[in-house]
Amino acid sequence: MPATVLRFNLVDPAPTPTTLAARYRAAVDMAAFADDRGITMIQTEEHHATTNGWMPSPLAFAGAVFGATRRIGVTVSALITPLHDPLRLAEDIASLDLLSGGRLVTVAGIGYRPEEYAAHGKDWQGRGALQDEVLRTLLDAWTGEPFTYRGRTVRVTPRPYTQPHPLLLIGGSSRPAARRAARLGLPLFPSAHLPELEAYYHAQRAEFGTDGWVMLPQERTCLLHLSEDPDRTWADHGAHLLHEARTYASWQSAGIRSAVRSTAEDAEELRREGVYRIVTPDECVRLAEEAGPQGSLVLHPLCGGMPVDEGWRSLHLFAERVLPRLKE
Repeated sequence: MPATVLRFNLVDPAPTPTTLAARYRAAVDMAAFADDRGITMIQTEEHHATTNGWMPSPLAFAGAVFGATRRIGVTVSALITPLHDPLRLAEDIASLDLLSGGRLVTVAGIGYRPEEYAAHGKDWQGRGALQDEVLRTLLDAWTGEPFTYRGRTVRVTPRPYTQPHPLLLIGGSSRPAARRAARLGLPLFPSAHLPELEAYYHAQRAEFGTDGWVMLPQERTCLLHLSEDPDRTWADHGAHLLHEARTYASWQSAGIRSAVRSTAEDAEELRREGVYRIVTPDECVRLAEEAGPQGSLVLHPLCGGMPVDEGWRSLHLFAERVLPRLKE
């Protein structure tokens, strides 16, 4: 059985406080539903300075999910760690690790949008140094022992639940990201299927004498929505998927590699491309068989402002007509 993932970024093309509140509440309710039915993971992410409500506070969202669930994990992929105060971030992640009993997975990314750094008063050109500082600080802070931070002695408490520290991966698609992960002895989470980057990471680990591993995405990653009539659902809701795809693509320069990058200009092209897929339960089972136990199924029930009721229909189809067959 592949891993089963619910992705939430809570995008809404025309957000209002009322509609976003309903979307946030629905996402937490969906996480609780998923937890009860044995879905593996909730995945969320961090972005700022948007006009469509794209998730800016994934750690706060993770806390809400943990309060409503008992087993399911939350992966933040990625947290733009250079935008955060390192000491406060260490405290927040440690607290969530304690609250959840070790169910938080943090992927530390450096980001690729200068406007996000500008919005937070951070130096875009110095982002590599900022990333080095925050990662080193997190690892020092989670020991619970005094350490030197910016010339003064500090101590961060409480110590996290997970030892030696909460699960922290380095995300990215570049050699500097892989080298940073190898130097710190942290696992690498490439942003796409990049076996050459995996090989470089292991070569760097050998030079630094560190341990580590790679969570390499599948060669093809699809974001799924379930429907008994995909043609109708594409006609009714394809614009939501296209909104997210085009927004995400507009942020990425030519050098950025992403497992879910789209170049589609309209919904028909998006459908042919196959990154965003609306599938029947039977088709979803076939995708699971193709992915195998090392793969994953990523459901995106509220993609691009998808109506909450339609998101629930997709999730119920998955829980009632796909999951039982995967467990046979």
